Amino acid sequence: MDEPIPVTRAVDHGTAKLLPDVDRARAWLLTVDGAPQSYVDLDEPTHLEFEYARRLAHVLDTTAEPGRPLDAVHLGGGALTLPRYLAATRPGSRQDVVEADRGLLALVAEHLPLDPADGVRTHSADARAWLAAAPADSADVLVGDVFGGSRVPAHLTTLAYAREADRVLRPDGVYAANLADGAPFTFLRSQLATFQEVFPHLALIAEPSVLRGRRFGNAVLVAAHRELDTAALARRTAADVFPARVEQGKALRRLIGDATPVRDEDAVPSPEPPGGAFSVG
Repeated sequence: MDEPIPVTRAVDHGTAKLLPDVDRARAWLLTVDGAPQSYVDLDEPTHLEFEYARRLAHVLDTTAEPGRPLDAVHLGGGALTLPRYLAATRPGSRQDVVEADRGLLALVAEHLPLDPADGVRTHSADARAWLAAAPADSADVLVGDVFGGSRVPAHLTTLAYAREADRVLRPDGVYAANLADGAPFTFLRSQLATFQEVFPHLALIAEPSVLRGRRFGNAVLVAAHRELDTAALARRTAADVFPARVEQGKALRRLIGDATPVRDEDAVPSPEPPGGAFSVG
């Protein structure tokens, strides 16, 4: 059998590379300008290499009883790791994936094609513009995983964006976002304050070393109008290879402190990761 070879292509927002995993026959790492974006195993879509993807998957797993199909919106596409996971774990789910980079979508469709039966529709559009046009009360879960390079774009950090996400979610729907920050957590605190303004129930999933400010890293924000199953989330995240904590209630209020919701006119992207934090080769 021929060895898979790396693929390099200029896409709309940089240079994308698909790098084969030497240890797994049909598994690929997607990078854009050296920043890892996605990891996909075409033979085993439930294999999630990145810890933040596992944490988002734990949210998907605990959003409803096992196996129940969900209507899901994914803002940020990459190599469609989580849509593939959801199609495998909750067959019959209807999923919309919004990715601003048309060239990246084309690359993934060509080299890492989806099964048409998976129920995944892709849209080349700006995430917030697409969300503004989406029907109200149409999603059970909304996943935000949009990075321009290694930074969350400013217009996806604001109170107006959070309200738009709330409008599209059903009353018992769940919002989950992959964020990145380090001490003193100016960005993360602002995001918690912003979503606290819209959703009464919040949780934050992150490794203890990140929460203690020892290193820059990912944190998954979870928000809803109903109680979150944080006990189930905590069990799952604690069992991961790199265990994480689930913070809520008083601990989150302490972290938020005097941070205030982000208005469109004051919005800034998430901070640039320190050199080498999120880069490959």
